[in-house]
Amino acid sequence: MNGDRRWALAGSALMVGVAVACGGPGDGGGDGDRDRGEATTTTARATGTAASTTPTTPRFDEEAELSDGRRVGMSYVAGHGLVERHRDAGAGAWSAPRVVYATATDRCHSLTLKAFDKAVAVIADWGDYCYDGEPPTESLAAVGVGDLSRWDTKLTEDFDGWAEVVAVNDTRELVFSEVSTKSLTRLRWSRTEGFAEVEEIPR
Repeated sequence: MNGDRRWALAGSALMVGVAVACGGPGDGGGDGDRDRGEATTTTARATGTAASTTPTTPRFDEEAELSDGRRVGMSYVAGHGLVERHRDAGAGAWSAPRVVYATATDRCHSLTLKAFDKAVAVIADWGDYCYDGEPPTESLAAVGVGDLSRWDTKLTEDFDGWAEVVAVNDTRELVFSEVSTKSLTRLRWSRTEGFAEVEEIPR
């Protein structure tokens, strides 16, 4: 799983068997997940006739708003990985769930979703026993632009995880970083070239 991955997601092909929309904060992951299908409100009539079902807003682990008013939400989905949905400005319908990164590994503690103008950056981690304090074994940096139908992803294995992401050059470039007592680990992404290689700079 080394090197850059550019996923051109067609939605249905990747979502076979994923009958989930996205859960809310604290839902999902390695701790006894429940099915995260889109929440619905059901009203049954006293006469015993068929109940009506009205979709409600999906729940996410993290959600962000882009500069043009669009919203994007993401969730860890147990057994499937990182799932994304987005919608246009206003009260439009949410897109179908899409897998940004597929893995059956247990989720870690946090998910970072950050908007930079019309780009969205994501930091996500997975690892066996991560909830017991073990470091992640899969650390993902991802960036979505345009209509969010495709995402650039970069996986770093057996790494403590990215601590933050910042924008440079008017959001044409994003920099993911993690600082330890010995080094600065850095990963650059640009709109023209996607992800570069991970850099480790001694302190």
